[in-house]
Amino acid sequence: MKIQSIKQDRAILLLPIFIEMEKYYFGACDVTDEEMLAYIEESVLSDHSSIKISAIFDDNSLLGFASYAILYPGPKQGGQMYIKDLFISESARGKGLGLEMMRHLAGIAVQHRCSRLDWTAESTNPTAGQFYQSIGAELVTEKEYYRFSDKDLEALANGCN
Repeated sequence: MKIQSIKQDRAILLLPIFIEMEKYYFGACDVTDEEMLAYIEESVLSDHSSIKISAIFDDNSLLGFASYAILYPGPKQGGQMYIKDLFISESARGKGLGLEMMRHLAGIAVQHRCSRLDWTAESTNPTAGQFYQSIGAELVTEKEYYRFSDKDLEALANGCN
């Protein structure tokens, strides 16, 4: 197994797993390969995105990825790493790749003087929560998670709230 950083010039490597993730979380995937690749190149890995991607490979097969960002300011003049997504292909689950990726991300966080590594998990995916707690992660209960979506987001942006 090998974990590599994926930049915009190698975005095509992410296409199959982004399609798989789309189907996993949202059901039928109505996006074409061309649309998904454009999304990866022009949004996820664009210059205005702070997201970085680490991908885990076995030989030439992409088995999973994590998207993350380091946020500043953070506690004690350091940063805070936030994992947006950690996704392992269905065919590779249960083989220790999630733990390997979490260790990799923890190493990046420590290297960049982050004092915390944070993420969220779907409450509808108890297996994820069990995994994170089994590797020693603390379930944070004192935080509240807020969101503006779709029309409400547009209304806020347009001062109509």
